[in-house]
Amino acid sequence: MTELGKVYGRSSSRFAAEAARLAVADAGLLLSDVDGLLVSAGVANDVGLGLQVELGLRDLAVLTQMQAFGSTAGAMVQYASMAVEAGMAEVVVCVFGDAPLAEGSGAGNAYSDGHRTPAGWAGIQRSTGAVTPNVLYSLAARRHMLRYGTTSEQFGAIAVAQRDWAVLNPLAQMRTPITLADHQNSRIISDPFHLFDCCLVSNGGVAVVVTTAERARDLKQPPVHVLGWAQSHPGTRLRRNDDFGLVTGAARSGPAAMAMAGVTTDDIDIVEIYDCYTYTALVTLEDYGFCGKGEGGEFVSTPGNLGPEGKLKMNTGGGQLSSYYMWGMTPLSEAVLQARGQAGARQQDRNELILVSGNGGILDHHSTLIVGS
Repeated sequence: MTELGKVYGRSSSRFAAEAARLAVADAGLLLSDVDGLLVSAGVANDVGLGLQVELGLRDLAVLTQMQAFGSTAGAMVQYASMAVEAGMAEVVVCVFGDAPLAEGSGAGNAYSDGHRTPAGWAGIQRSTGAVTPNVLYSLAARRHMLRYGTTSEQFGAIAVAQRDWAVLNPLAQMRTPITLADHQNSRIISDPFHLFDCCLVSNGGVAVVVTTAERARDLKQPPVHVLGWAQSHPGTRLRRNDDFGLVTGAARSGPAAMAMAGVTTDDIDIVEIYDCYTYTALVTLEDYGFCGKGEGGEFVSTPGNLGPEGKLKMNTGGGQLSSYYMWGMTPLSEAVLQARGQAGARQQDRNELILVSGNGGILDHHSTLIVGS
């Protein structure tokens, strides 16, 4: 991965190219070994197929641009694994780059979406003012609160626990511990979300290399095995009488990925959950089955469940709330570090099975990976 956070003066494409070169070198490979490339861009959306030329890659067997928002990283690893298994390619680079932050401009402007003017049915949504991710996810969170009695303090328990993890992560942007009172006193972004309920905004790039298990054994780094995968795309956005905010795609992709890997939640050592908001982490835990539906608030706020000393090792790098926001590459990159045994002060002894989630498009898309050391 590249430098992450408030790093200015580089385009998304440049971050992506740098990340790809770093990942290939980290694996002990050469760019000439690469015969597959899957690219994904964030909100800036300027990483495309031209990255092949920028990297000087020739005669690729697999090349495509993917976009399923925050679930893309997990989906890229799935398709890369399938391509390798099918013999379409042997060394596939999956890369993400984004540069939404502009020097001198607030992070809130990065996802304001003020330049688009949708026509037709989509314009009705704009007329309500519910157009930004902050507003749309806050509606989902409020519905969960109304249905199940989930509280802002329970969301805050997740923010505090993840900051405790970030203190141990030298890559994290936010490493000062916070308390529940800090969470409650932080400013409202979109009711019920306080500042500490919302993820960071970061510039940077992250890439992973997918190859065969046989070839991985002889490479520079310990191999991380991809044991299970699944996607789910509910397709319920703006539809009437759906379960928006109460159930996510994790309820389908999670069991499917675990079934493919032949494991259950009881077997999982570490969970790296897509946490664009505290609420998202909570509802995803419910949908994966780490607690019952509607019981997420009580589960995350029960002392001893979360944080570095907790029973459930969730978002061990601080997650998107406190470490860095590289869409689905945030949970995936931390899972790789943990599986390799290279997570430093936050390294977990039990790292054989790690669940990685991705979520995007306001709960429209979900991916799950099961990886292992």
